[in-house]
Amino acid sequence: MTTSDTKTVGQRVKELRRAAGMSQSDLAAAMGRSESWVSQVERGVQPVERLSVLQALADALNVPVRELRPDAAPAEEAAPEEPTQSNDLDGLRVALTGHPALGSLFEQPPAEPTPSLADFRQLVDEAWTLVHASSYAALSDHLAKLLPSIEAAVRQAPAGERAELHALRAKTYQVAAASFTRQDQADAAWIAADRALQAAELAGQPLEVVASLFRMAHAFMRQQHMEQAEQAAQSAVTVMAPRTQASTCPPEELSLFGAMNLVLAVINAREGNRGRTHEHIDRARGIAARLGRDRNDFDTEFGPTNVEIHAVSTAVELGDAGLALEVAQHVDASGLSPERQSRFLLDVARAHAQRRHVGEATAALMEAEALAPEQIHDHHLAREVIRDLIQLSDPRIPESLRNLAERSAVI
Repeated sequence: MTTSDTKTVGQRVKELRRAAGMSQSDLAAAMGRSESWVSQVERGVQPVERLSVLQALADALNVPVRELRPDAAPAEEAAPEEPTQSNDLDGLRVALTGHPALGSLFEQPPAEPTPSLADFRQLVDEAWTLVHASSYAALSDHLAKLLPSIEAAVRQAPAGERAELHALRAKTYQVAAASFTRQDQADAAWIAADRALQAAELAGQPLEVVASLFRMAHAFMRQQHMEQAEQAAQSAVTVMAPRTQASTCPPEELSLFGAMNLVLAVINAREGNRGRTHEHIDRARGIAARLGRDRNDFDTEFGPTNVEIHAVSTAVELGDAGLALEVAQHVDASGLSPERQSRFLLDVARAHAQRRHVGEATAALMEAEALAPEQIHDHHLAREVIRDLIQLSDPRIPESLRNLAERSAVI
């Protein structure tokens, strides 16, 4: 067996991509995939077993399939493909494709027993637990089964159960939208958020509609469609603002109102509007003070801590690294989800990178990686800051940074 025979598909992809002078984003574009998917392939996290995917990779790299896997059968001899477990969100994308429960329209009985309402509640809670842990491989498999099941159930359930099933369906699509956004698949996130909106309205739950708009705004931000993102968030804020003035306003509604102001703060920060950014941060601080503690209404994790985390993030976006680090010193994010803690540390790392603090930035990234490795290895901002730190420290790249870059397939 030759040395090339012992190399994994991911290692060969990385070598051939570099030989072709392609970046990961170039290969991702040629494949019609996200950069994070290419990163997962090169790290060996995402298995590539199906011949069709191997062939697409080979075509994008302009090499024969055998260059990627010597034992691959020629196209004319290819055996039928067997399904393999996916480690990204491909399975979930497939679940979004076409009509969500076409068989129900033709009165076809479900292939498997329909879960009870209690079971669906638990399954939806488990989905949010996975997304807050940035466990996207497990989440994809979980949602790929849950979505078709709940879509079929809501069409067959007794009238008395349908409202709650629609609400659970809205929450499930919100999970999908959040995960797609964080994995740089904003087109699918928009579809999921739109379906969440429809389900929430059918459930007769206006706050779930707002929660769906929250996910839609994030999807638009990831697509760099800031005007649409602002419209989604501002439409909710305009309607909710008078209601939140009442002392009897429910805390769940206050949380959503605060979370939407944080969305608007991020949008304005990315557009360089300092005044509007601080206005929305201050408004969110006031709402958080009324709540008095960290909450997780509608899985937004809104509360005083999350407001300060966004104050750090928006300061970084505005280039105010000093302010970001000053605020960060007073933030204790240990009570929030691993995803939120990791994202906070990523912003701390970005602030240190802006000030050319390579060691401090690397330390923050490694702490974030320990909390949510999938997020740091695949998030576009993490990969950007790793590249920046390598450039800042070249030619004396610290070993810890080099190892992190290798784990993230950045170098």
